[in-house]
Amino acid sequence: MLKEKVKTLLEEAFEEYKSLFLVDLIFKGNNEITVVIDGDEGVTVQDCINVSRKVEHNLDREEEDFSLEVMSSGATEPLINKRQYKKNIGRDLEVKLQDGSKVTGFLTEVDDQGVTLSWKERVAKEVGKGKVTVDKEEVFSFDSIEQAKVKIKF
Repeated sequence: MLKEKVKTLLEEAFEEYKSLFLVDLIFKGNNEITVVIDGDEGVTVQDCINVSRKVEHNLDREEEDFSLEVMSSGATEPLINKRQYKKNIGRDLEVKLQDGSKVTGFLTEVDDQGVTLSWKERVAKEVGKGKVTVDKEEVFSFDSIEQAKVKIKF
């Protein structure tokens, strides 16, 4: 019953704060609730406070004891939600595919089926010795992606 109530309260919170969305919801055995959120324009501490209050103030501690933690998805965490991909258009992604191969490229497009990455690659010349740099672009379906992370540059 607590799970359903929390899910309903989170839906209400995301209806109120439309730029935010749920990445993960974890319930541990002793009523420890962890909510991981992200936002189309990022997540502030105030966003976490707002979501936390929306849930916590509408649950009765007399009815059921619980602990609640609301946090933002970390910069190094894998992308889970399609909205996370969309907000990272224009950034480099490191993608591990289901077949075990890896591709690092610039995220240029996201749709309901997958993502488009572009990158430069050195390939052997067709005639003569040496290599030449070519532009590559490929579409990867969400089904083919095992894990994707934003590649952070300093």
